[in-house]
Amino acid sequence: MNDTDRLAIALEIAREAGERIRHARHHQDFGHRYKAGQELVTDIDVAVDRHIGERLEAAFPGEARLSEELAPDKGDLAASGPLWVVDPIDGTVNFAHGLHHVAVSMAFLVDGETRLGVVHAPFLGETFTAIRGQGAWCNDAPIHASRRRELGRSLVATGFPYRRDSRPPLLRRLAAVLDHCQDVRRNGSAALDLCDVACGRLDAYYESVSPWDFAAGWLIAAEAGARVGHLYPCPEGIPPALFGHNLLVSSPGIHAELGELLRRADAGELTGP
Repeated sequence: MNDTDRLAIALEIAREAGERIRHARHHQDFGHRYKAGQELVTDIDVAVDRHIGERLEAAFPGEARLSEELAPDKGDLAASGPLWVVDPIDGTVNFAHGLHHVAVSMAFLVDGETRLGVVHAPFLGETFTAIRGQGAWCNDAPIHASRRRELGRSLVATGFPYRRDSRPPLLRRLAAVLDHCQDVRRNGSAALDLCDVACGRLDAYYESVSPWDFAAGWLIAAEAGARVGHLYPCPEGIPPALFGHNLLVSSPGIHAELGELLRRADAGELTGP
């Protein structure tokens, strides 16, 4: 099956998942708990993950899956062959609190290279798609990343980990960006932040996340003309498309300068504007 046919099936599955998410929000018929005491997960996360898994197995029998709730084994990220990477609800906290930045994210990889991606935002009425080498789209219209070249006029998005003790070092990065860029946005969905970079609403995004949070959006941003990469070298043996630590995705014109700014912040070299 070619990538276009696969994308059509993934798109159908993502929209079905989106309808389940909308229904659950409307009827408020879901419970929640906390993974590791800090990360919120709802009954709907699990139910949607199960639905997507069943639909993928029916359409593509035997193909491996990496998903947040039901197949979160990150120990074999370098595995060869086909792999679906799924986040049933990216932005679970937003979903539970009635906010609109919520997405279903699905990516398909072969031998560590992302072939296609779908990010469906059911409350925003937007669906982002990409096939490697064929560009990126929002609701079937082509999209293009920002051409911003001035860091001081750049709008930058980021996020923070659930573990509070992991946040203090990131405040140096945040202070540096606030001092040197136009402003910061924190929308609560990595997948949608990446798609906002892809369509030029944001000039850059940086964060450390899990594979399912960024795999689809990473391809969509790249196919829209954004520069995608990492602040530091990736570990040997793990495909960059699955390594979510220290991501930096931006307009090509500010990528190098913003990367240097963030690394300087990490090193404690910045003391002011």
